[in-house]
Amino acid sequence: MFESKRWALKNVDGPSPFELAMMVLSLVSVVIVLTITFGRLDAETNKVLLYIDSSICMIFLSKFFHGLYKARNKIYYIRHHWIDFVASIPAIEALRFARIFQILRVIRLIRMSRSLLIPLLRQRKQATLASLLVAMVLILATASVLILLVESAESNANIQTAEQAIWWALVTISTVGYGDFYPVSTIGHVIGGLVIVSGVSFFGVISGYMASVFVAPDETERQEEQDAKEAHKEQINSKLEAALEQMQQNQLQMEQNQQQMLEEITKLRQQLDKH
Repeated sequence: MFESKRWALKNVDGPSPFELAMMVLSLVSVVIVLTITFGRLDAETNKVLLYIDSSICMIFLSKFFHGLYKARNKIYYIRHHWIDFVASIPAIEALRFARIFQILRVIRLIRMSRSLLIPLLRQRKQATLASLLVAMVLILATASVLILLVESAESNANIQTAEQAIWWALVTISTVGYGDFYPVSTIGHVIGGLVIVSGVSFFGVISGYMASVFVAPDETERQEEQDAKEAHKEQINSKLEAALEQMQQNQLQMEQNQQQMLEEITKLRQQLDKH
């Protein structure tokens, strides 16, 4: 009984990298909704948070429809993932708390799976893409909210609206630096420097990932190559076994012939002795 439970636990698949990314984004979205609902922020900061949450909703909807497109049984998929679709509707804020169910589902998968690192190591490309997606959302969200909160206290602030804060964060993380919007406070300069460093690291990871996609062999190619090697090895082993079996048969036949020759020689000697 204990062995069967261990076997079942060992064969439970853990959450995929994108499921983990969706869990993190769900948690971020729930925190944003709680901040908007119970926090005492100004109108522009709330607008930034709404823009960020709406962007996260678009990511959720894209994942839902992508899964629906790839699902073999559409009705089964909708029946088990309708809560994800409802929680991804940007216009209805109350339904966004339904993302807690998605968080709990992924946590349940993590608890059931034996290791969390194994699926991440097996799916390195998906893990990289999921990490880049989460990092992009978190950097843009944190930078735009912080810069708006810091710069709103300055009288000569250049960044005053939610749209300007998001545009500044996007331009800064991409290290383009148009210069149309910029921080004027010291803390704003520090935030800008951190965003620039994060942007350089972010696009460095993207460059490395793109290089690995075009240079490194794909997982399916490696698997096919490994399968071909295994098949070739099995073919060689089968040929060796057949050759050994043939050699044993030949050796047995030679021993039988040798025995017959000895018997005939013995008979001939007996006949000679009689004469």
